[in-house]
Amino acid sequence: MRIPRQSAWQAAALFCLLTGAARASLGDRLPDFKDCVQVCKEANCGETPSPIPFHRRLLLWDCPSECDYTCQHVVTDKRLARDPPYMQPIYQFHGKWPFYRFMGMQEPFSVIFSLFNFLSHDWGMTQLREKIPASYPLRKYYLLFGYFGLASWIFSMIFHTRDFNATEKLDYFAAGASVLYGLYFAPIRVFRLDKKDPVKQSVLRAWTVLCVLLYTMHVLYLTLWSWDYTYNMAANVAVGIVQNVLWSWFSYRQYKKVGRTWAMWPGLIVAWLILAMSLELLDFPPWKGMIDAHSLWHLGTVGPTIWWYNFLVKDAQEDYAGTRLKQ
Repeated sequence: MRIPRQSAWQAAALFCLLTGAARASLGDRLPDFKDCVQVCKEANCGETPSPIPFHRRLLLWDCPSECDYTCQHVVTDKRLARDPPYMQPIYQFHGKWPFYRFMGMQEPFSVIFSLFNFLSHDWGMTQLREKIPASYPLRKYYLLFGYFGLASWIFSMIFHTRDFNATEKLDYFAAGASVLYGLYFAPIRVFRLDKKDPVKQSVLRAWTVLCVLLYTMHVLYLTLWSWDYTYNMAANVAVGIVQNVLWSWFSYRQYKKVGRTWAMWPGLIVAWLILAMSLELLDFPPWKGMIDAHSLWHLGTVGPTIWWYNFLVKDAQEDYAGTRLKQ
């Protein structure tokens, strides 16, 4: 894309409408970046805009967004050529690092690692269907956990392919639903709320209503009141901590009960996830412009997901066999 001549304010306005309000970052405020984008638009986004490859147009790359992407790398490369990274830190633009796209995907490795997570859930659900009898009462809850996982990783792939206001919201809402469902089904297994006992059935109904209400309020707050990243992160972490504590306690109790090593897996999985989550706190510029801490966090959740489904299968088989013996 060439960089010199006339501006196309209509195209820029359309771009803003498509993407919604962008998060400001230090990179956005650099005079070099602003000048570069302005010059690029004037040169390329006039009455005869520069052609954009078909595969990028399919992903809604338009002339202003092409200029924005190009200038992020022009400015970053200039700064790094002038001084080493420790003297001239790499800045974020619109809340993101300046990634090198691939086939139009903004964050290719986050997309690929999200796909790995999707496939791990798909594999896990196959294991549940093949190895747990359909008559086992918890099977439907485990499968629903898989469906929530599939949905969250689909929306993650979409968001990391193209970051728009709508794709960001869908990614956050799907991830929140998946995390909350993890908390929802944990006490159902731990306290066996699925049993056909009047008291437990009443507790299960109340717990279901409470979780639906909490999720609805969460979405309404973010949508109608404030799109608050700090609150969203805190809410998901809090929900995750509660279910992790539940599963860790359950795994210890199960190990003492059945005396099998696999009964301790949930506690080890929780430890793995905590280590992987630390990558989110140690954010760093993408290596080779491609792999950053967030993408590695996505990669770090693949193993625990496969391990988790193995635990669910073994736990269900043990529980089902014990139930059959009592009959």
